[in-house]
Parts: sequence; C-alpha cells; structure tokens
Amino acid sequence: MNTRKTLLSAAIVSCLAFSAHAQQAPQTATDLDTVQVTGIRGSMEKSLDTKRESNARVEVVTAEDVGKLPAHNVADTLQRLPGVNISSSSADEGGFDEADRVSLRGTSPSLTQTLINGHTVASADWFVLSQGNNVGRSVSYSLLPSELVSSVEVNKSSQAKLQDGGTTGTVNIITRKPLEFAKQFTAEGSIGAVYSDQAKSTDPQLSALFNYKNDEGNFGVMVQAFSQKRELRREAQEIPGGFFTITSKDPVAQTNPDLVGVKVPGLLGSTLFEQTRKRNGGLISLQFKPNDSLTLGLNGFTSELKANNYNRNFMMFGNSFAKNQAPNPGYVVKDGVLTNATYAGKPGTDYAVYDMIYRESTAKTNYITFDADWQINDNLVSKFQAGSTKGTGETPRQYIAEVTVANGGGASWATHGNGSPIDWNVGGDISPNGVTSFGTWGNQQVTAEDKEKWANLDFTQYFNSAGPLTSIDFGARYADHKREALSPEGATPGNIWAALKGSATGNYPSGFAGDIGGTFPRNLWYYTPGALKNAVTNNSTWLSGNDGPTGRHNYGAEWKVTEKNFAAYVQSNFAGDGWSGNFGLRYVNIKQDIDTYATATGSTVPDVSSLFGAWTRQAFENKHNRVLPSANLKFDLRDDLVLRFAASQTQTLPDFSALGASSWGSDLNKTGGGGNPKLKPVVSTNFDANLEWYFMPRGLLSIGAYSMRLKDYVAFSTEKQMLFSELTNKLEEYDISRPKNADGKVRGIEVAYEQPIGEYFGVNANYTYANGSTSHTWADGTDNLLGTSKNTYNVGAYFENETFGARVSYTRRSSFLIGLSGANPYYQDDFGTLSASLSYKATEWLSVSLDALNLNNPTYKYYQTAAIPTSFYSNGRQYYLNFRFKY
Repeated sequence: MNTRKTLLSAAIVSCLAFSAHAQQAPQTATDLDTVQVTGIRGSMEKSLDTKRESNARVEVVTAEDVGKLPAHNVADTLQRLPGVNISSSSADEGGFDEADRVSLRGTSPSLTQTLINGHTVASADWFVLSQGNNVGRSVSYSLLPSELVSSVEVNKSSQAKLQDGGTTGTVNIITRKPLEFAKQFTAEGSIGAVYSDQAKSTDPQLSALFNYKNDEGNFGVMVQAFSQKRELRREAQEIPGGFFTITSKDPVAQTNPDLVGVKVPGLLGSTLFEQTRKRNGGLISLQFKPNDSLTLGLNGFTSELKANNYNRNFMMFGNSFAKNQAPNPGYVVKDGVLTNATYAGKPGTDYAVYDMIYRESTAKTNYITFDADWQINDNLVSKFQAGSTKGTGETPRQYIAEVTVANGGGASWATHGNGSPIDWNVGGDISPNGVTSFGTWGNQQVTAEDKEKWANLDFTQYFNSAGPLTSIDFGARYADHKREALSPEGATPGNIWAALKGSATGNYPSGFAGDIGGTFPRNLWYYTPGALKNAVTNNSTWLSGNDGPTGRHNYGAEWKVTEKNFAAYVQSNFAGDGWSGNFGLRYVNIKQDIDTYATATGSTVPDVSSLFGAWTRQAFENKHNRVLPSANLKFDLRDDLVLRFAASQTQTLPDFSALGASSWGSDLNKTGGGGNPKLKPVVSTNFDANLEWYFMPRGLLSIGAYSMRLKDYVAFSTEKQMLFSELTNKLEEYDISRPKNADGKVRGIEVAYEQPIGEYFGVNANYTYANGSTSHTWADGTDNLLGTSKNTYNVGAYFENETFGARVSYTRRSSFLIGLSGANPYYQDDFGTLSASLSYKATEWLSVSLDALNLNNPTYKYYQTAAIPTSFYSNGRQYYLNFRFKY
C-alpha cells in the first residue's frame, strides 16, 4: 500500500537542510500557506512523513497547534520516542515531577546536544549545585515551554552539516516563523491553570501569540509571550551522603570489634521540599523578503524561571553517635550493613540534626539571532547566521539554620533493602524547646554564567546532471563559548539564634510521605521562610573579596572554561533509482583555556586567601583537532519499505565542571569532588541500521540496531587530598572523586510500532534495549555507563474525531547509574509514569484541554547497593486545564 504524503510534509521535507532531493526548487512560504494539518492524527502523519523522507535517522514530534505537544512538557514528549530517556534532575537534587534533561540511547544527558533552530542555546539551572560544582553540557528543559515549539527533530545519526557536540545525537527544537502562517493576521492564546494535588495549589498558566504578515507575503512579525506559575511539594526520605564505614580507629571498635568494616547510615532524613516556580518570557521573530531570492530574519528569545525553594530535613545523626556508642545487644549485621540497631539514650549526645534551607534562586536564558537565506542562482543557495546566547543561574542568598535536638533520647533503625524506606526514630525532645545548638552555613552567593557568540555560513550547490550526485553542502562555523562559576560574596553570621528563637513556625502537612511508606518522624515543625530570612539577613555581615583575607570570597568554588571552536565541513548528497544518501567530513578545531584554583599547601605561597582558606591560581590550555566522517544510506526497497544504514564519528567535550572545578569537600563524611583540566573529548564511533515498514497511512513498524564505541569516555576515580576545612579552620584529608578518561561502549536495539485503528482510534508502542559498559571499574565493582537504562518502553493509545480527542500513555525506564554520592556510585531505580489528555473543540476558535501528568503518582527511588537505599521521593500528580483561543 502506498504511503499518503501531505503537501505540507513535502514542503517541510524539502526545506530540511537541503535534502538529497534538493535539485528541485525549494518550497516557498506561499506553498506552506495552502495546507493546515491539525489534530493528533495530522501531527502523527506529518511526523512520519518527515521521518520517512529524511536521508538520516530522524525522529520527529510535531505540535498539533500552539502549545499542543503530545504532553505539557517538551522533554516529556520526547521520552515517548524510541531511544530517548529523560531525567527530572540536573545534579544531586533528586527526582521532581517534571522532566528536565534529555539523553539518547542509554547515555548521560551531557552527550546529547540540544539546539533551537539549529543553533546553541545557553543553559542555566536553579539548583545551587548545578550552578557550581556539577555543571554539564546538557540543557535544562524547564526553561523551554511547549508553546515555543512547532516541531522537534531528534537526529540519531550524524551528518557533516550538523553542528558538532552531540556524541549520541542532537535534539533540534524548531520554532514558528512569521511567513509560514496561512492568514495575514493570526492571534492565538491560552488561559488555564495547573493543580498540583500534593501541594494542594492551583496556579495560572497564560500564553499568547500574535502574527502579522503583509498582503505581499514578504514581511512578517510574530510575538509570543508566556507567564506560568506552579507550586511544587516533594515529600521524601533521604539518606544524605549514604552510609559510612566504621573503622578500627573509631571508639566503638574497642567494645564491638565485629562492627569494624560495617556500613552504618550517617544521616536518616524526613524531608519536605517546597518550591514556587514562576516562568516568564517570550519570543519575537521578524522575517523580510526584499526579493524572491533573499529572506532576512531576526529572532530574540528570553525565559526566566524564579525558583525560590525551601528544603527541610530532620535527620537522625548517625555520624554523631554511631562511631562512639555501641548499639544495644541484639543488633543485626547482614551483608556488611548494620541493618537493625537500637541505641540507648546517652546524656549529652545529640541524636538528631535538623537542616532548614531556604534559597531564592533564578535561572534564565536568552538568545538573539540574525539569519539571511539567499538563493544566489538557480543552483546555489547560501545561509548566514550570527547570534549570541546567555544563560545565568544564580542563588544570591541562602538562609540556613542547622540545629541539634533529641539530646540524650537514643535512636533506632531497621533497613529493608533498597526498595523500601528505612524505619527509624529518635527519642528525647525534638520540639523547638529541645534545640541544644545552632549553626548556619552556606549563606554564600553562587552564580553561573554560560555565554556563546557564533557565526556560520552554509552553502548548497545543486546539480541537474543525470549522475547520482544531486547536491553538495559546505560551510564553516565559529563559536566563542565561556562557562564560569562565581562565588565572590557571602555572610559571616552573627547572633542569628537569638533572633530566630521564638520566631514563627509551621508544621509538616498532615499525611506527610504517606505514599512512600515506612515508619519515621512525620509530625515535625519548622521555622517559616520569612522568619529564617529575617534572622539571617539582619544578623550577618556580608563580605566580599574586597575585604581582603577576612572576606568570604570563596575562590575554591570559582572556575572558568573558555572554548573557541572553528569547524568546516563538506557533504555530498546522492540519489538514484530507489536509493539516496550522503557522505561528508567535518573538521573541528577547538582551543580550551581553563582557569581554576588549587588549595595552597606546605610552603606554597598563595595568590589569594579569604576565610575559606588560601589558594593558588592555575591556568591550563588544551587544543583538539579532529576530522569527523559521516555517511548515511537509504534504500526504498518498496513503496512502503525503507532500509537505512549510517556510520559516523562524533565528539563531545567533557562537562564544564569536570574540566574546571576546583577541589571541594564536605566535612560530614570527608568526601568531595573536583575537576581534571587534562580530560580529552569523548569520541564515539557509531554504526546504525534500521528497517521501516510504512504499512498504511499513519502506520509504522520499524526495528533497528546501533553500536557506539566511546573513546575517552569520562568516568570518576577517588584520591586522597588535603583541603581547607571551614569547620576546623585547618587542612584536612578528604576522599576526592575526580574525572578521568576511560573507554566505553553501548549497543542496543530499537523497535517502534504505530497504527491507526479505524478512522478515529490508534495505538503506538516502542521498546529500546541498551547494553552499556566502560573499562573503568567503580567503587562498587561495576562497569556501568552513566545514564544507561537497559530497558525502556512506551505504550499509548488515542481517540480523535472532529470534536473530541483523548490520549493515554505510559513510559517506563529501568534503573541506571546517576553518578557519585561522595565517593560512592548511586543509582535511580526503575520508574514509570502514566499520563492522559482530553480535548474538546467547542467552536472553530475555542478548544478546551485537560492534561494529567504522573497519574500513577510514582515514587522515585535511589540507592547505592541492593542493601543501601539513598532516597525516596513522592511528588504527586498535576492537572493542566487550558482554554485555547484562535483567530
């Protein structure tokens, strides 16, 4: 059966970066005006048409209308594609209710490149650790609302003309353009609300689009704006820092030698996190065609996420007593873990510590681009683009109280493996009246800046000869990128406790963490954010580096990575009877300058010093030159059967913090991390094969296999290092995890199936198997790759007629290695999410939709080993009700 192809999909395909069939005249904006396809069925058809016509391995998601992706979040939409994984956190902040990072084919998000309209977008994060010590190359999708999207392309196989940087692939988010709209004037908007059932909050969601183009169709302007608010509440049990090991030097070893080498929970936390997210921004796009052969464009985008957050963690303080005090007789040790223990109350010992951390954080990104598309003659087309982008993540103030309670009350716990929370309790007075000591830390400014300026010039030469060579793409790109972490100012605390004591308090919500299970303290109090902020602000002295060695300029948290990237490419496109393809070479020349600090030890004369210690400045330079080949072949075996092969080499530079971060440490377990400026880029040799059967309109069955050999993959090893301890005011020995190059590999299989059932129903499903390993051996004896889930699958179904639409989908991902917690590897366990949507077209200009996310209310589980859990998170469900208007 022949596959039906719409006029719109043909026009889109012909404009897709000069495909192999580009000897025909490219479609114009006028052609795009003639057809408008909407709805679930229309968007699926457009996506499959684009996928089929492309010469390379491409997955496509097309928005049905403004803000109407198949999910509320762009990353949530992409996770339903074969070979795509998502994660809901950027560092060690744990899982949330919204997808934030995208990765491909069982690898870490840093190896996947995200672009907007083919260019870089600077990234920023609201979480303080992602602003400083844990900075990757992935993009935060929390700054990219779905209202921006016309379509999203996931390039799984490389082409020479694609921007380098995505070892495992590239995600390209395509926005709308003014001259593509059908009518002279278009106005669209949505008014809605989101209800978060765990936060018990209803918040507004607003967006609008206005587009105008003149009668001649040679000038257009589009303006989009969005303003969205959402309340989050996460209820959890956390074990910060994991378990520690009792040593022969600890006092308890003298009375209980059988405990030497046994792992014990250092902290067991009852954790309440609340956050208000306010996202505001917009996009403006102008297009002008002074003549039929030249189109000029100017685009600007900005998005700001205000993400004030308050984390309360009431914790059993195992580090305080388990090294010194013997548990009562009858304790149980299993598989090297103290799984069941009770400690009698000992006067003068604090059995619990309580951290209350309020942060006022922001993340924002913007870009501006100028484009010029010039049809030089019938056979030569050029495109020029120049632009700049900037992302900033900032936590200017942190308001923190750390108090000890439960003095002399004793403690107990019982573990149940990594799948269930730990049952634990402490005795004694845990109310505000039971506070025995007060401390504050971390009220330090943290700022991250990400900037890039670039220019690229691309050409396509078409050939009308009878030979197989149809066109040649060639061009060059230059980019200047800088990523910097800053911490120039902080507060020296005064008598904060006197001001805070007796201030306003609140209580944990009723039914707290009921979905998680387990038995642990739930009826808890906390100081309100306002009380905490006032006490810290009014009783602290804010100091900067200008105050000399008495200032709180944290040089050890500062670093800068500057990269100058020049690339040039040539790509030949071929076509014959029933086949097409391309072959190309991309030359990449990169110069890196890395500026960082090292702790001054021994007789070393420091360059700078402050209350955080003394440091010497360090500067490093790296140069990388490489030619990256790529080839794609497509065979139309029948009208409905396509076979593809692809081979390439791709490259991604190491994470910014992996290159630049200074060594840092936590006094709790004497562990920490740091960078390695001598890291080499990750280079992957990739092979890909896929068979696609388009057995009916909107119908597809495909199966493929892929292989990636990762040279100089980035893993982590642990070493001893002397660092300055703010707690003891002297140098101490820490176990520092540091990145290193190691080889790796991933091999996998992808299966996808889509089929309409009758006129109104349809189903879709896909499955991805990924088997990844590295030559590096982690501390737990494994050879896992970061981010590799062995099994991922998606199933869904839909119904749509002219008035009503409905969709339901379920996604599941198996466990994967996240990174290091201290010096220990830790993992996220299997998880699945269920979502559904309903839509009703009331009139030609009004439609109503209801989207429900996380309907199954999953508990996100993290662990170190089968016996040692790390955390359990519950985020609740979210319901989005929207009224959409069109004119």
